[in-house]
Amino acid sequence: MPGSWRRHYAARLSVFLVIVALIGGVVGCGPAQYNLTISSSEGGDVINPGEGTFTYDEGTVVNLSAEAEEGYYFVNWTGDVDTIADVNAAATNITMYDFYSITANFELDEGWYSLTISSTEWGSVTTPGEGIFVYAANTMVNLAAQPDEGCLFLNWTGDVDTIADVNAAATNITMYDSYSITALLGMGIWDWHDLDAIRDNPSSRYCLMNDLDSTTPGYDELASPTANGGKGWQPIGTFTGTFDGQGYEICDLFINRPYPEVQCCDVGLVGVLGQGGVIKNIGVNADVTGWVSVGGLVGENWGTMSNCYSTGSVNGSIKVGGLVGGSFEGIVSNSYSTGNVTGCDWSVGGLVGFSRESIISNSHYNYDEVLINAESIITIGALFGEDFEEWLANDKFLDVNERLSQENGYCVINNITDFKELLAFGQDSSLKFRLKNDLDLAIEPNLYIPYLAGEFDGDGHKISNLSFSFDFISQVGLFGCLASGGKVTDLGVENVNITGDSNVGGLVGYNGKGTVSNSYSSGNVTGGDWSAGDVGGLVGWNDKGTVSNSHSTASVTSDNNVGGLVGFNEMGTVSNSYSTGSVTGGGDVGGLVGENFGTVSNSYSTGSVTGDVRVGGLVGQNGGPISNCYSTGNVTGGDIVGGLVGIKCGGGPVSNCYSTGSVTGDGEVGGLVGENWSPVNNSFWDTETSGQATSDGGTGKNTTEMQDIDIFSGAGWNIITVADPGERNPAYIWNIPTTPPTYPFLSWEP
Repeated sequence: MPGSWRRHYAARLSVFLVIVALIGGVVGCGPAQYNLTISSSEGGDVINPGEGTFTYDEGTVVNLSAEAEEGYYFVNWTGDVDTIADVNAAATNITMYDFYSITANFELDEGWYSLTISSTEWGSVTTPGEGIFVYAANTMVNLAAQPDEGCLFLNWTGDVDTIADVNAAATNITMYDSYSITALLGMGIWDWHDLDAIRDNPSSRYCLMNDLDSTTPGYDELASPTANGGKGWQPIGTFTGTFDGQGYEICDLFINRPYPEVQCCDVGLVGVLGQGGVIKNIGVNADVTGWVSVGGLVGENWGTMSNCYSTGSVNGSIKVGGLVGGSFEGIVSNSYSTGNVTGCDWSVGGLVGFSRESIISNSHYNYDEVLINAESIITIGALFGEDFEEWLANDKFLDVNERLSQENGYCVINNITDFKELLAFGQDSSLKFRLKNDLDLAIEPNLYIPYLAGEFDGDGHKISNLSFSFDFISQVGLFGCLASGGKVTDLGVENVNITGDSNVGGLVGYNGKGTVSNSYSSGNVTGGDWSAGDVGGLVGWNDKGTVSNSHSTASVTSDNNVGGLVGFNEMGTVSNSYSTGSVTGGGDVGGLVGENFGTVSNSYSTGSVTGDVRVGGLVGQNGGPISNCYSTGNVTGGDIVGGLVGIKCGGGPVSNCYSTGSVTGDGEVGGLVGENWSPVNNSFWDTETSGQATSDGGTGKNTTEMQDIDIFSGAGWNIITVADPGERNPAYIWNIPTTPPTYPFLSWEP
């Protein structure tokens, strides 16, 4: 009985607790709650319920009200708007069934415009202030910028067309549209201490407020021959700000940092002008000595230099220039240098020692007065004495229309005198030149055009007997540097005799994103020794450029990256071209291209190739795709030698190619490829004529098989038979004659 009572009591207690829990749950279970986040665009506010995040019970109807500022009108609500009664009404409501985020949008009324104002560091805009302001059309708005103590206002930038005076701190702007403007403010440079302090904040803006010389405070300890233990000025490291010389000059600057000083590279007032950096309106008188990348003003330029000049002497070893040692993707405009330059190894210039992918415009040095290694030599920027003096006296301007006749949009080149005008006007990318007669440069030794930014149409003519012999000058050819967008077409250069250092070619020394087409060269092209290279019969360094429908018969000799047509093809294109001259070098030596990290297609070489390492009948070292090419020249090397390619080190396959020349070497020798790290597809070599039974890639065939169309068509080649070697079927890439049987040839061949 007691046990039964206890069980009955426990059961009733359990029921009671369940009922209490259910009642408690019902009592504590209210409606769900959701957040509503509200914001607005420029031009107005949400005044009801306000802006921010609010919490409401499920099903609550929330009134919304947006109000536009003067000059604006309400447009609509955007975001989670499915439960807003009217998204186009400023006063409406939203019903809360979930978490929502909405925005009230405003736009300017017709006839009203916004003015956005900001400033850089070292000051502020005090009138009307900084931020976004709205004005009726045609309103004249007063502006006032206030620099911090010791700083100065530079100018207004942005949408400044209607500012009365962009160079005045107090001025006005008239509102004809919506504008955004910025007040540029900077630090003033008054003495050598101020100049030295730039290195502590090299990304800011500076203005030279007066000349600096040996009498200016700070000279003895910072920039004199006794400063820094006789090393003189310590070049400012990488400068990415803006330095405006305002027409003043820095004089008596002394720098003596030869090898093996710690800071013997990137030597100048500024060691490196980095990307985005600007130096303008300044002159420097300096005695500068360094080792690599040495310039009177800047050692290495990646930024923009304009309206600058340098006087004094510059001494170094590699990449040495009167104004700039080396310019890489930089800009040099409206500038000049007058000092002598000495460089003992390579890439020495009166204005710029070396230029890669840079824009050099309207910038020069006096060829007759500036000595380079104690001689008058044409390099980038050279102008003959009278022309230089006229250019300088005429505010750095010469009129091409006064010097060259015009025809159908081209400047006409009739004779050598006209050709020399390209020294003055070759830097102008807007100009096109057309050769109207053959030219003979036999009586003009060392004459070439060091920089071409525009277009030169040979019109089927030739320039013969170009000679140049300075083994410390880089970027040498009929055109030393072909700039981005530059073109050379339909031109022959015959019997060249060129000796330079690196980037040497019979037609173009350095092709930086330019185009060479339907052109040829013959003669002898020689590059330097040591580490010099990028030497080709037609183009030395094809840097992202294009070479097509061109050829060279020149003999080519250098140390590294030596090719019968192109020395170094870096991310460039070589197509429908050939070379027949002998090629001799040290490393990366090829019958057509010495070193290829671009694309080579539909091309061939027939000349003999001799080198030490990475030697190939077509390409010495290859890191790019090669297709529909062949080589027939004999190949002799030390290590890594191939009938077509010395070393194939990735970058795309070799496909539909062949070689037939004899191949000899000491180690890693192959009939087609000496050493290979990537695919070789549908390609062959002649095991009989090559003397090689093996190859690191490709398929060996005997001579009879190499003259049988079935071998190639079976490998998927685009090939057709023709009756004899003189017949062409251009509908196919390859032709192969039946009478007599020969190897395949490209259908475009002459």
